[in-house]
Amino acid sequence: MKRSKLNTQRFVVCIDNSDYRASLELHKIYQVLPDQRAAVDDYLRVVDESGEDYLYSAKRFVSVELPQRLERSVARATKESTRLANSAMPPSRSGSLTRASAPPRTQRRRARRG
Repeated sequence: MKRSKLNTQRFVVCIDNSDYRASLELHKIYQVLPDQRAAVDDYLRVVDESGEDYLYSAKRFVSVELPQRLERSVARATKESTRLANSAMPPSRSGSLTRASAPPRTQRRRARRG
């Protein structure tokens, strides 16, 4: 049974985790979130080991097509790790969740370019 491109999630395997050994595991499958603006600059929005999504150079990954059953399993595990990461964050003064001592995403992106 063929899946439509609209329903297919995108996954990649990390082939270069230099400078990001705590955030990316070599040869691990990661889920990619859609981000057209990042794609223009050859970046991918990846849910990393923190359970949050960050931009990384696309050169660090190879796209893979997973069997549907494995795709669902990886997506479920990614969702669970994201939920756990969010529940571990202290609430901010406004009541929303924030990541402790993390730079804003725009600063994080600039730091990862190169």
